[in-house]
Amino acid sequence: MRETPRPQGTADDSGAERPQRRSGRAIAHTTGASGSGTPHRSDGRPLHTPRGERHTDLVGRPGTIPPVPGRPNLLSRAFALCVVLLALFALVTWQAAAGGPLRTADERLDRALVGHGPRALTEALADLGSMPVALPVLALAAGYALWRGQRARALAAAVTMAVVPALVVPLKIWTDRPGPLTDATGYYPSGHTATAMVAYGAAALLLTPYAGARGTAPAAAVLTVATGTGLILRGYHWPLDVLGSLLLCGILLLLLALVLNRIGPDGAGRRTRRGTPGTPAG
Repeated sequence: MRETPRPQGTADDSGAERPQRRSGRAIAHTTGASGSGTPHRSDGRPLHTPRGERHTDLVGRPGTIPPVPGRPNLLSRAFALCVVLLALFALVTWQAAAGGPLRTADERLDRALVGHGPRALTEALADLGSMPVALPVLALAAGYALWRGQRARALAAAVTMAVVPALVVPLKIWTDRPGPLTDATGYYPSGHTATAMVAYGAAALLLTPYAGARGTAPAAAVLTVATGTGLILRGYHWPLDVLGSLLLCGILLLLLALVLNRIGPDGAGRRTRRGTPGTPAG
């Protein structure tokens, strides 16, 4: 049987011939399709074309996708929330001082709530807003911050606490509202509620870098709400007295949070990015 003859060329002599030179050149080394002389470009564009000079597509969008807008600035959100709280505080203060539908509903609600709950428990809850109880909690948090070298953060919390009586006392004198179970005046806003909210809230903000917000913030909120509940059930304050303090001190804690955010968890201020002054680090 006759075998089919093999081709003349074999694998051993495949490299014997020199590669043939092709007439075309590689695209990466051409001078551009338009012959502009620009290397590595097929459209004749310069290497670093400004974004504004790039051609747009059929729907008018630029050749590159613009950066996605980030979240709203923290300062803007805090400012908007402060405005809302201030407006609500002005409304509640006006109703508590001058009277109106809101004050009438407040007094009816108070009469329905006073005296409910175990006396010993409601008394203990109301005492959470006293200075002998609330201030040591803040002092411990500030002391821990000082021990960690956070003097600026501890000072900011102490100043916020000192602002509370400077705001509450004049408001008590101006509104001159009598208490639920007494003819004595000066019950709006609630000083115990304000003390509790700022003391526990400031302590939570100081401890957040170390313990996390999931544990500190709910604890501060529970202690503040418990204080207000005890004050109302014991007949020490009207519900509007407590609500007014919550709104007022909410503004104080927002401002404190902004200051602490500006200082930073290391107490050295917000670092700048790439050496650019005034640009907060991401």
